[in-house]
Amino acid sequence: MFVLGRHWKGAIMRRQWRLAVLIGVLTTTATTLPAGLLAQTSAETSGNRALVTKHLGLMNRGQWKEAAELFSADVRHHLGTWQSGQERTVTGQETLTANLEDIFRTFPDWKMEIVDMVADGDSVVVRCRVSGTHKGVAARRVNGGFLLGAQPTGKRFEVQHIHWYKVRDGKITDHFTNRDDLGMTQQLGFLPFPPPVSGK
Repeated sequence: MFVLGRHWKGAIMRRQWRLAVLIGVLTTTATTLPAGLLAQTSAETSGNRALVTKHLGLMNRGQWKEAAELFSADVRHHLGTWQSGQERTVTGQETLTANLEDIFRTFPDWKMEIVDMVADGDSVVVRCRVSGTHKGVAARRVNGGFLLGAQPTGKRFEVQHIHWYKVRDGKITDHFTNRDDLGMTQQLGFLPFPPPVSGK
């Protein structure tokens, strides 16, 4: 059986906090604007919400190629790691399209159900219920890279993701994410669940 090493557990756990602070900033920011500018900003925000909703809707129908067309040519996927002193990013529509192809090869029924959405200006943050059935072999280091080369288990997972998109000129230019990779790998059988707490 494909088993993850212990050093991966810490890496997974460190992903659990990152975007919560950003959501707090977005939901508590209050700005006073002239009425005309406020209307323009509101229309932009509504358009950005609609674009991200369309992107996820296409994904949920398995139309990942069409969903990828909503990325800008130089879109940046922020990995949220700073080991080298600078944040690592993956750049380019072609690269992110290949990542989506790998996700749907690994999980043909991949779904990203929108639970909550917050938008402000060019930023749209979505809390999703993400699910899929492990039916293929991952060839790329997506979803944390924890399933790379793993044989399909046929098991289904369902976890929470938080995705933060930045939108400009009708295209997604930046993407940040916080995923429950630990829960996913446990539900797929690659990591054990913790034992129940005594007396609980």
